Amino acid sequence: MHAYDEEAGEGPGPHGAAPPAAQAPAPPAQAAGGPAAPPAKAAGAGINGLSLPYQITAAVALAVIAVGGLLHVGMVFLHVAPANTLSKQHGEAVDDWVLPEFEQNWKLFAPNPLQQNVSVQVRAEIAGRDGGRRTTDWIDLSAEDGAAIRGAPLPSHTRQNELRRAWDFYVNSHTDDNRPNGRRGHLSEQYVRRIAMLRLSERELGGRVERVQLRSSTRTVEAPAWSDERHDTRAYHRVLPWWTVTAADLPAVAGGGRTEARR
Repeated sequence: MHAYDEEAGEGPGPHGAAPPAAQAPAPPAQAAGGPAAPPAKAAGAGINGLSLPYQITAAVALAVIAVGGLLHVGMVFLHVAPANTLSKQHGEAVDDWVLPEFEQNWKLFAPNPLQQNVSVQVRAEIAGRDGGRRTTDWIDLSAEDGAAIRGAPLPSHTRQNELRRAWDFYVNSHTDDNRPNGRRGHLSEQYVRRIAMLRLSERELGGRVERVQLRSSTRTVEAPAWSDERHDTRAYHRVLPWWTVTAADLPAVAGGGRTEARR
């Protein structure tokens, strides 16, 4: 009986039944009378995923950006290109667009490189604490900038360009006798005057700055020893008139106020 029970336990029976085999998952139910419904479509990417009103808005915005980009590139091109009919007819509009935020310090088909050293100098009329007035010697601001960046691994962009570009701005917006030749003339005067006052405020001058005067000193670079060229290397000065210092010329201080040049 026991042997019979053991043999019987190996086959199907209440105690020896083998576990049922794993069954594959049933296929998805089909709708009655038709094929299975296709899976839902994923939402489109980019503009295609937007509703029609938003698509129109995005398309208009992209068109405006594209037109603005082309206009900007065209204006900058006319600014750096040699003189031509368009730049002569619309030069003022081009300058108003490009300057000063997008100023380009290069030109297409540039002429010979600059062969002159130009230094900008300033002197000041000081009202002393004793009530007297005196005039300082000429202070070479360009030489100070050069000394500040010479040998520096990370030279200051301001020291390299601020004063030089301000002077170029003044020269290009004035005649040879220092008269403004356009709407930007007075702006350039304010710009160089404020830079001068900023530099003077770093010095102990012994009184209040009442007036300032600037000049440029230009020397032609001497030809190398192996060259047959000969140049006049004497300094030539362009002297600007005296300017009375106003509150708008004084360097800004913390809190949005302004202060006079250091006493």
